[in-house]
Amino acid sequence: MRKTMKLTRRAFGGIAAGMLAAPALAADPVAAWPDRPVRIVVPFGAGGAVDTLIRAFSQRFSEFANGQPLVVENRSGAGGMVAGAYVATQPADGYTLMGADIGANVIGKELNAKASYDPMTSFTPLMHLVNLDAVMVENPTVEQKTVEEIVAAARKDPDGFVYSSAGIGNGSHLFMALLARETGIRMVHVPYRSGAETVTAVMRGDAQFCFPSLSSTLPMIKGGQVRPVALGAGPSKLLPGVPLMRDTLPGFEVAVWYGLAAPAGMDGALADKINATFGRIAALPEIRRTVEEVQGGRIVGGSRQDFAAFLQKEFDRWTPVIREGGIRLE
Repeated sequence: MRKTMKLTRRAFGGIAAGMLAAPALAADPVAAWPDRPVRIVVPFGAGGAVDTLIRAFSQRFSEFANGQPLVVENRSGAGGMVAGAYVATQPADGYTLMGADIGANVIGKELNAKASYDPMTSFTPLMHLVNLDAVMVENPTVEQKTVEEIVAAARKDPDGFVYSSAGIGNGSHLFMALLARETGIRMVHVPYRSGAETVTAVMRGDAQFCFPSLSSTLPMIKGGQVRPVALGAGPSKLLPGVPLMRDTLPGFEVAVWYGLAAPAGMDGALADKINATFGRIAALPEIRRTVEEVQGGRIVGGSRQDFAAFLQKEFDRWTPVIREGGIRLE
């Protein structure tokens, strides 16, 4: 009788241990993610390139994420730094993500030393989503039609040309600043508040040049309101026959990029799971069509380690341009 009792107690102990282990497994945040809606913060207003991209991902997210939605939240301001400062303070639990860009997630501290966070240490890089083509365009009345001719004219008259940008430290600013640094020329910079205003300034003749994303200026190129000079990278099927910057300046290659990030300190297994989830969405034909045919770019993808290495290269590349050019948001 006692022997039977001992066996029963052991069996009971095993059952009890199993019952205790089951909730622990169910509570595993990696296995359960996501078990509620996921929020992704976009650092610019609705309708822009990164907003369009993230909303395309959000439409298919639930199919790969336990039926949970991806809720887009726009927090614009300070070149993306408003969104970055907010996301940096959120829990690294996978329920607050960010559409990463160069200002908020790489060079923001270089642009503004008083920034409340350091972009290079405040986030967990998750995935390099896309590269979007950028194109240098000019007002059709400008006599110089090539990069070589523009550089030669700017050397003769250092303050004779004006270029517009979508804000201090924006890619459209940095691309022109890099051109000035690489060639030793100088132009007058006039920042605006958006990509649309940037191109409009060139159309009106308030500026001679700008270097925006291809998608934001393609309708104006086709309409003849602005003239393409050179693509930052490529070639592009949307703009065949247009030369590349590297044709004149070897090694000069620029693109507008966007990625995915989370607050710093995220568990590695959870970060890998989120990377894999977005990788499956990025592989969908309709997502690729949106990026290639609407936004004029390419899906990049890859591991979170790849994205972390890319961000470091971007920091190393643009920091000298910012410092030597005296570019400041303050």
